Amino acid sequence: MNHDRSRDLYDRALSVLPGGVNSPVRAATEPYPQFAARGEAGHLIDADGNRYIDWVMGLGPLLYGHDLPQPVESAIQSRVSEGPVYGLPTEIEVELAEFVSRHVPSVSMLRFVNSGTEATVSVIRLARGYTGRDKVVIMQGGYHGAQESTLVEGDRRAPRPSSVGIPEEFANHTIRVPFNDTEVVQDVFAEHGGEIACVLVEPILANKGIVAPIEGYHETLRDLCTDHNSLLVFDEVITGFRVGGLACAQGKFDVTPDLTTFGKLIGGGFPVGAIGGKTEIMEHFTPTGDVFQAGTFSGHPVTMAAGLESLKFAAENDIYEHIHELGDRLRRGLTEVVAEQAPEYTVAGTDGMFKLLFSRESPSGFEDHCEAGCEQRSDCPRYDRCPKTGGDVASGETDRWRRVFWGEMKEQGILLSQNQFESQFLTYAHTEEDVDDTLEAYKEAL
Repeated sequence: MNHDRSRDLYDRALSVLPGGVNSPVRAATEPYPQFAARGEAGHLIDADGNRYIDWVMGLGPLLYGHDLPQPVESAIQSRVSEGPVYGLPTEIEVELAEFVSRHVPSVSMLRFVNSGTEATVSVIRLARGYTGRDKVVIMQGGYHGAQESTLVEGDRRAPRPSSVGIPEEFANHTIRVPFNDTEVVQDVFAEHGGEIACVLVEPILANKGIVAPIEGYHETLRDLCTDHNSLLVFDEVITGFRVGGLACAQGKFDVTPDLTTFGKLIGGGFPVGAIGGKTEIMEHFTPTGDVFQAGTFSGHPVTMAAGLESLKFAAENDIYEHIHELGDRLRRGLTEVVAEQAPEYTVAGTDGMFKLLFSRESPSGFEDHCEAGCEQRSDCPRYDRCPKTGGDVASGETDRWRRVFWGEMKEQGILLSQNQFESQFLTYAHTEEDVDDTLEAYKEAL
C-alpha cells in the first residue's frame, strides 16, 4: 500500500498541531498515522485511497458505520438548516432525555454535556456535592477521560498524578483499586467508607483491552456503596447503547448504579456527553441545586437530533440483533484461530465489541472454554490465565501487537484500533463477508 499522502499530511500537521494530532492515541501507530478521507458503510478510505474494513469506527460513536440511516440523516439536515445553536432550550433535548429515561434502568433525569470527559468531571463534582465527601474510588486500568480526578497512577497507598500539570492534591482524594478484586475494595471501604463519595467504574474495562467483570464483582460494589452511603457510578461512555442494547451494560448485568455517564452513541456520532441518574441526586445540579455545571453547547440541537433518531431507529429495527450476531460470529471465529495458532492469546469482548489480547499463558486445554469472548467463567480452562485487571492486559505482548501485528493487518486491508488497549467495534453496516475476510487476515497475521 502507498501512504505518501498520509506521510505528507503528518509532516504538515507536526508544524501546527502538537505531535501532529488532536488526540494522542491517533499518533500511536508508527512511523506516522494514517489520515482518513471518507467512510463507506463498514469501510474506511484513507488519504491515499487505500480501502480497509474498519473496526475502529471512530473509537465507538458509530452504531451504523459510516452511512447513516435516512431518518437520522434527514433529522440532522433539518436541524442544521434551522440554525446551529440558540442559547435557549429546545424540544429535541427534552425528547432525547425522555427516550433515555424510558430505556436505561438507572436514569430518571439527565444533564447533557459535550464529551465523555466533561460527563465524568461533572459526575464526580455531583457525587462530592451530594454526599459531602471528597474521596473517589476508581479502577486501575479504567479510563474516565482527560481529567484531574482520575488521571492517577500508583497504588492506593501512594497515589500520584499520571500527567504533568495536575497538582498532587488531586491524587490524594483518589483511591485506585484493581478491577475484579473484591478483597481490596472491601478493605478500602473498611478503612475509608465514611470518606468515599463514589465508586466510578466501567461495567467492562473498555479502554484497557476489554476485561469483563468476574461473577459478583459489580454486586459487591453495589452493596458496599449502599452500606456506606456512597454512590455507585457506571461510566458507560463506551458501553452505553452498545453492550446490552438500549438498556446498556447495566441492563445486561442487572446491576443498577446511582448515576451513569454517557458519550459516543448517545449523540449519534456527534460530540456529546451526558450524566443520568436518580432525580433526588440529579437535582443537586444547578439551577435546582448548588453543584455548578454549565455549557454553551450542552444539549446542542443537531447532536440531540442525531442521538434521538439514531436510538429510535435502533429501537424500531433489528439493529442490535444484527450487530450481536456478527460479534458472536467474529469472536467464535477468532477463538478457533487462537486455539490453533496462538493458544496463549485471549479473545475478549461481548455484543458489539471485540479484541484479541496478546496475553502470555496458554490454558491446559480448550474443552468447555468461553467460545465467543472471555466471560470470566470460573469453570473455563483459561480462567486462571485470562486478564482480569488492566495490569494483566498491560503485561501482555503489547509492543508485538502494535509494532508487528497491527501493521500486518493493515497491509491486508483490516483497520484495527491503534494499540492493544482501545476497543474495536461492530456496527450495523458490517457484513458476514467483512467478518470472514477479517478472520482470514487474523490467520495470516498470526
